Amino acid sequence: MYRKGRNGTITVTNIVPEHALTDSLEISDGALAEIGSILEKRRGFSISMYKDKCMKRRVAIRMRSCRCLDSTEYCSLLHQSERELDLLKKNLTIHVSQFFRNPSMFDKLQAEIIPYLFQKAETEQGCLRIWSLGCAGGEEAYSLGIILREFFARQLQHTPTEIHAFDIEADILQTAARAEYYEDHLKDLPYSFKERYFVSNGSHLQLSAIIREMVTFHQQNIMDVATLEPCQLVLCRNTLIYFTRSDQENILLGIAHILPTGGILVLGKSETLVGAARTLFSTICAVERIYRRL
Repeated sequence: MYRKGRNGTITVTNIVPEHALTDSLEISDGALAEIGSILEKRRGFSISMYKDKCMKRRVAIRMRSCRCLDSTEYCSLLHQSERELDLLKKNLTIHVSQFFRNPSMFDKLQAEIIPYLFQKAETEQGCLRIWSLGCAGGEEAYSLGIILREFFARQLQHTPTEIHAFDIEADILQTAARAEYYEDHLKDLPYSFKERYFVSNGSHLQLSAIIREMVTFHQQNIMDVATLEPCQLVLCRNTLIYFTRSDQENILLGIAHILPTGGILVLGKSETLVGAARTLFSTICAVERIYRRL
């Protein structure tokens, strides 16, 4: 249970055993709608685009953390606690990543996709622009920066190249720009890259400025992806799975809008093209979910 103190803080007044919460955390559609209404009014954040099942699971995580016995108690807490509202919003906007997540996909980018895009850019006397959507802590975008610096130094000298990373959560973007990570975020990073591009900084590892400066971060709702500038490569991995099918289709159509003919889209391993978007792309690699704009 919780109590609001004189200074406005919320404090725990008794501890409820974890097992006592298990059976009481079922969240009804009505309760989710009320929580969504609170978030929209107080934080301007809509959960309507996300899958209900995913939202209920993540709300339950916050309820369990606060030791709330049911959704009525949790809604009361949300009305009283600005901090809990912020924590809930952060929990609902997915922020999980690591360097070189799914290494085989990055191998495919290095061996085939990026050389193709550089060749295309040089032939057309253009630039290479890469967008990382739902970038979380920036690990994906920085991984791309490491690949470019390690294997495409000559091309970088002749072809203007930009990496832009987008996420809806401003606090997460500030963290990403600092580029300080715990060891577990680097578990798929080749040891030589870790030695070359990271230095110890207390309990964290700090990414070198030479890679940090290759990436620019922006606050952006993925539903508005069609408003972004055109680019040649879009990575939108492990993000669509949290959206409803209709919103997945709208996001994919938005991505198709900013990709020129021959542009590349990379999705997560558990994601695929849906709806009308399937007619706008050809498959380059079904295993790695890599597609070319028609």
